[in-house]
Amino acid sequence: MTLEPLLRRERTLIAAGLATLTLLAWIYVWRGAGMGMSALEMTYVTLFPHTTPEPMPDMVMPAITWVTVIAMWWIMMIAMMLPSAAPLILLYDRVLRHSKPQHSTSGAYVPAAFLALGYLTVWLAFAIVATGLQYALQRAGLISTMMLWSRNGLLSSLVLISAGAYQLSPLKHTCLRHCRGPIHFLTQHWHPGRTGALRMGFEHGAWCVGCCWMLMALLFVGGVMNLVWIALLAVLVLIEKIAPGGALVSRISGVVLIAWGIATPFV
Repeated sequence: MTLEPLLRRERTLIAAGLATLTLLAWIYVWRGAGMGMSALEMTYVTLFPHTTPEPMPDMVMPAITWVTVIAMWWIMMIAMMLPSAAPLILLYDRVLRHSKPQHSTSGAYVPAAFLALGYLTVWLAFAIVATGLQYALQRAGLISTMMLWSRNGLLSSLVLISAGAYQLSPLKHTCLRHCRGPIHFLTQHWHPGRTGALRMGFEHGAWCVGCCWMLMALLFVGGVMNLVWIALLAVLVLIEKIAPGGALVSRISGVVLIAWGIATPFV
């Protein structure tokens, strides 16, 4: 068998693995991620969630552990963010295969897996921080304990305006350039071996968190388990990172978020 068919098969299998992991993450979120309700029951379409009464105020929610909430955030991030990291992972595997053609086909999957592991580990750290913030906001009565959306117009306004301002900031677009340029990233951050792949995953994950953390904070406005908000943010992230006009879309979204935040206290 020639090398090229092996390359095509390998890229297809890695892409299929990433797609399967993403799909399983979405199914987990759809089924409620251990929050005691399905995501559909926690999904309402509204621009101003703080004005929406809780649909089942007398419902007793089950006790939710920290581990469950961390898992919910992490798997949600896998569902939302892994598709935008796929181009880097696939390009890395291709570069590695062409630079080291003597490797066996079975051994070529491992470095790509380490790269993905490093990337997702950074999002696990983000999930831990987000869980702590969620508990703090719940204890302060600023987000709903049951529906996990904002109960306070000032909080909604502050998060929307802050996210919009960050979308327009130089730091956002510095991080976005690293996320949008997998060739540039591999050229500037190449490290050999499995440990190097893990390190590159950490580095790319850090740039990705820097790019998207304020967008993820919008879930505290619309609902952490609101499928509409989750899906819209996932699409926006994907457009920002892989579409030809992604940087422009990022800036436009920033203006929209600021205007939305300014209008929120008056609703």
